[in-house]
Amino acid sequence: MATIFSKIISGEIPAYKVAETEEFLAFLDIFPLRKGHTLVIPKKEVDYMFDLDDETLAGLHLFSKIVAKAIQSVIPCERIGTAVIGLEVPHTHVHLVPINSVSDIDFSQPKLKLEPAEFEQIAASIREALRSEG
Repeated sequence: MATIFSKIISGEIPAYKVAETEEFLAFLDIFPLRKGHTLVIPKKEVDYMFDLDDETLAGLHLFSKIVAKAIQSVIPCERIGTAVIGLEVPHTHVHLVPINSVSDIDFSQPKLKLEPAEFEQIAASIREALRSEG
């Protein structure tokens, strides 16, 4: 059965995409901890990150690095925190979260509620940063 992320990849479910290659996709988390909270996934549906083949695992991290730098260039923060929890959706994904303190990446805290226009603006800013870096 296809995961929600596979449905985003196929276009069945809309997403605020910020970057995409043939193998990977980055999009805004619709239940963000902080503005700019982005999910990075391989397009290959694999539940557990450490079951990915070595090339895909390395590529996921390199793609995440590119996206993280773009996020940090448009969202004021000390750094981009990363988390791989892997229990919410059975499809490997990396959380990229703009942080200023450790508590900024506490997944038990309430999530932000953003309007669609704000999601669009954040995604567009990150996409623009990626274009100017690339």
